[in-house]
Amino acid sequence: MHDDRRITEQRLDRFVRERILPAIYGRAIPLQLSSWEAPGEPVPATEALRQVFTPQEPGAAWGKAWSTKWLRLQGEVPQDWGMTDSTTVEIIVDLGFNSDVPGFQCEGTAWHSDGSIIKAISPRNYHVPLKLLGGGHSVDFYVEAAANPDVAQGWSFAPTPLGDKATSGDEPRYRLGRIAIAELNETVWELNQDIWTLSGLMHELPMEMPRRHEILRALERMLDVMDPDDVAGTAAAGRAELAQVLSRPAYASAHELLATGHAHIDSAWLWPVRETIRKCARTFSNVVALMDEDPDFVFSCSSAQQMAWMKEFFPELFVRIREKVKAGQFVPVGGMWVESDTNMPGGEAMARQFVEGKSFFLNEFDIECQEAWLPDSFGYSGAIPQIVKEAGSRWFLTQKISWNKVNRMPHHTFAWEGIDGTRLFTHFPPVDTYNAELHGRELAHAERNYRDHGRGTMSLVPFGYGDGGGGPTREMVAAAHRTADLEGSPKVHMGTAREFFTKAEAEYTNLPVWVGEMYLEMHRGTYTSQAKTKRGNRRSEHLLREAELWCATAAVRLGAAYAYPADELKRLWRLVLLQQFHDILPGSSIAWVHQDAERNYEAIARDLTGIINHAAQALVGEGDQQFLLNAAPHQRNGVPALGAAEAIKPESSVQVDELEDGYVLDNGVIRAVLNQDGLLTSLVDHASGRNAIAPGQAGNLLELFRDTPNEWDAWDIEEFYRRNVTPLTQADGVDVERSPAGVVVVVKRKVGASTITQRLTLDAGSASLGIATTVDWQEREKMLKIAFPLDVRADRSASETQFGHVFRPTHTNTSWEAAKFEICAHRWIHVAEPGYGVAVSNSSSYGHDVTRAVRADGGTTTTVRTSLLRSARFPDPEADRGEHTLELSIRPGAAIADAVEEGYRTNLKPRFISGGRPVEPLLSVSNPAIVVEAVKLAEDGSGDVVVRLYESLGERSTGLLTPNFECSDALATDLLERPTEAPGVAVEEGPAVKLVLRPFQLVTLRFVR
Repeated sequence: MHDDRRITEQRLDRFVRERILPAIYGRAIPLQLSSWEAPGEPVPATEALRQVFTPQEPGAAWGKAWSTKWLRLQGEVPQDWGMTDSTTVEIIVDLGFNSDVPGFQCEGTAWHSDGSIIKAISPRNYHVPLKLLGGGHSVDFYVEAAANPDVAQGWSFAPTPLGDKATSGDEPRYRLGRIAIAELNETVWELNQDIWTLSGLMHELPMEMPRRHEILRALERMLDVMDPDDVAGTAAAGRAELAQVLSRPAYASAHELLATGHAHIDSAWLWPVRETIRKCARTFSNVVALMDEDPDFVFSCSSAQQMAWMKEFFPELFVRIREKVKAGQFVPVGGMWVESDTNMPGGEAMARQFVEGKSFFLNEFDIECQEAWLPDSFGYSGAIPQIVKEAGSRWFLTQKISWNKVNRMPHHTFAWEGIDGTRLFTHFPPVDTYNAELHGRELAHAERNYRDHGRGTMSLVPFGYGDGGGGPTREMVAAAHRTADLEGSPKVHMGTAREFFTKAEAEYTNLPVWVGEMYLEMHRGTYTSQAKTKRGNRRSEHLLREAELWCATAAVRLGAAYAYPADELKRLWRLVLLQQFHDILPGSSIAWVHQDAERNYEAIARDLTGIINHAAQALVGEGDQQFLLNAAPHQRNGVPALGAAEAIKPESSVQVDELEDGYVLDNGVIRAVLNQDGLLTSLVDHASGRNAIAPGQAGNLLELFRDTPNEWDAWDIEEFYRRNVTPLTQADGVDVERSPAGVVVVVKRKVGASTITQRLTLDAGSASLGIATTVDWQEREKMLKIAFPLDVRADRSASETQFGHVFRPTHTNTSWEAAKFEICAHRWIHVAEPGYGVAVSNSSSYGHDVTRAVRADGGTTTTVRTSLLRSARFPDPEADRGEHTLELSIRPGAAIADAVEEGYRTNLKPRFISGGRPVEPLLSVSNPAIVVEAVKLAEDGSGDVVVRLYESLGERSTGLLTPNFECSDALATDLLERPTEAPGVAVEEGPAVKLVLRPFQLVTLRFVR
């Protein structure tokens, strides 16, 4: 029996390969070709079609990397083609696809001569139906062919110059293949879909199951009745032999799969943003065409940014998309501007992802997305449930957690509880892919893998080729129809994410709970790769905070004399949000992407600095008094939070004592001792008298690690990196300088081909020691960290995340804890034992690790390391090479409240301006635990003042928020500034707002003017 089965399967595979597939297209005639090559970057179709096209040799080599070639295809369809019920005419276009993998090689877009888009051309979707050309027998249309190189190179992770246009070479990468008018035999095509579905199902059924043998025998009968020399003529008979097994209904208990069309298009990755825009147009034109053919087909599109690109660059296609949205087939999901990273964006930026995304979908399509849709982001912050709920959404979907290397998530449908206690209905599709083809293997895996059988009966499967591969195909839709009710298979139903979540939420009411972050046990290197991109993001977030604050203050204080730059601020916010996409901010894209990001960040900084200066000057007026603009949520140098006043200079100064083997710096608040090599051997806060540095050890210790991950170079850090470390203990020079604010110790080091200069600064009155590390980084496959071994017995660390912080164990009792050997923190990380703690803040770093060891004296050393730089070789072989400045501060004797304050101080540098009057803050808060994160004017242009704040300490905090301007009312709102109920918020006279906030509670308030 076994040999009989194997022989039949071999026979089937060969028959499909050699007989059926070649017979799908029968008669064919080549088309006449002419072409025009775009001289540089892509041009709009209307411009390209005006060019002079010259004769093009069939089969010719074409396309240096990233170039564009326009082809004109002309010909006549024979009169007798496509005249039967089983045949139709299509144009097939092979641009020289060098594999059948879509999304990672050349791609094309078919265009009408009037400049309207038809559909995409890709390896598994290379047909253009004649009816899409308008009917008739004349063929005359254009193909925009993009010579995108295969940067992935079979996922060998070998360094490649292809990711930078300047180094990608001039040699042609492709050769034109078959381009012809062909007659499609629909019966043969349908037979192929029957076989694909049944064969896929059969191979997933147990050997002893009768259904498996039933399918095998039906396939065998099909092979027997078909004539290999006349496949077209006998295809109908072959289908008839399969009809019975295809019609057998599914078991009543079969798992239900809601299949929604999808095309996970990375907004940049192994291609630049400019190519993503074209990838979107290709994919969306494909799915719109597919919708015209099949009214049951539904497609989920998650990124408002991608829709905005269509509106701007492809308005005709955008109109067609809008029609399909109205029809319920093209469905916006997710409600975010892009599918962003969630580990590193700041709290306000994470909120704005939803504000901008949901507002766009509401304004353009009258659709409010109820689900957050992040299948591919690299782990999920514990703050997300609250942010999603505050945006007015109900559900969350992810897929990436299936990539965990060590631990498996215990559920696929569950309640996710965030840091503030908010719970969010969450689904993690058991199909374990967001690019499904609806093959029997995938469907069976989804059913077997589902961990909530007995409580839930359904899961979601996103299907379609991603990464610009064209999205769903007609073959996938055919598979969905065939498996809608098929014995042995899960029941597949095409529909929307909303339909899935509504049904799943109704049937599965007693959900298991997952508390805190969903940490991805992979891709930990993304907290550090491409440091300049990360620095640009952090700086942009804080410049936006300053700009909105001072612009809102000027608009309120000066009235009609100052115009709030709402449109410009929105433009800049959207650009920052785009660059928080989960392959840009994490540093996992090609060089071209990060070069673009760095140029964008420079432009953002320039524009925002101009906006800030203009608003601030309008506020302080003319004069020669010097004012400190304090955009932080805490007072600074005697200047109130969110206001401007003359700074109060500290009464004390900084004393420097030169020792035989180093220096002592003391400002009366803290005392730092540096040895002759610039290492920090002692750090004492005078209030406690306690040395934060562990006995016999030294902080400010730069450590160089070997960094050779098994794969995914820019993405991954492997635990074994710790086994190969070189401590940089020797200095090439140490000098002391006086600064206007205090004392600076300058330390110079050299490692390999890299030079390092550190400036350790102690300012008068400061409770922290500042450390700025400037590196001319020339290493490869190395990682640079800075270590602080602390005399603290901390069993957990606290890391800032959006609108709060998250605790993580410093021990490794379980595999879950051991897997977190590299962690993400925003502006600060804090370790403590009862009564004493130390905070380390940073200006642009995100990667950290915290380890603990017991010393010979019985004490415990807790070492905090901040990851400064990496030097991955794929996908950007020159990643991070060049000059970087990375700033830190270390504050001994710090509580978490001090860490919060220190984080803002490190990231909001003093900004001084000359003028004639101080600026009263728009708002004052009676309790510093309640932190104002954003002050802005309302999105609707009403002039109302919107304030976003949160409880920062993880405690129940009370306070009074008082507006220092005339207003008629105060309202609690959601993130989209719509009135809502907010527990713990009560409006009093004034109208002041009394706040009684739960730990980490996020609140948005609108003051009506």
